[in-house]
Amino acid sequence: QVQLVESGGGLVQPGGSLRLSCAASGGMFSINDMGWYRQAPGKERELVATITSGGSADYADSVRGRFSISRDNAKNTVYLQMNSLKSEDTAVYYCNAAMRPLAETWSRHVEVWGQGTLVTVSS
Repeated sequence: QVQLVESGGGLVQPGGSLRLSCAASGGMFSINDMGWYRQAPGKERELVATITSGGSADYADSVRGRFSISRDNAKNTVYLQMNSLKSEDTAVYYCNAAMRPLAETWSRHVEVWGQGTLVTVSS
């Protein structure tokens, strides 16, 4: 079964850092864009950062300069390094990937979501 598994969330003080990881499992895949989204209590899910298969990254204005997205294509893994964390960064963070089974060259890439990992920024 294809799935994305996130890890690295937790409780951190304002100004601190966390690194999230998200790995695809359940087979061998072709993966295009990967990204991180977040959803704070009472708010809609929002884009945090995306990265193409070639490594081009883009960020939401609210995190640009503090967060860094990267990926290891050999490991089918995407990372989110979060620095200078603020209380408003508190949310459940979800990873997302456009992917298809590697052998199915005829099929299109579809979006897959991870289960989410909670990041709490609080003193």
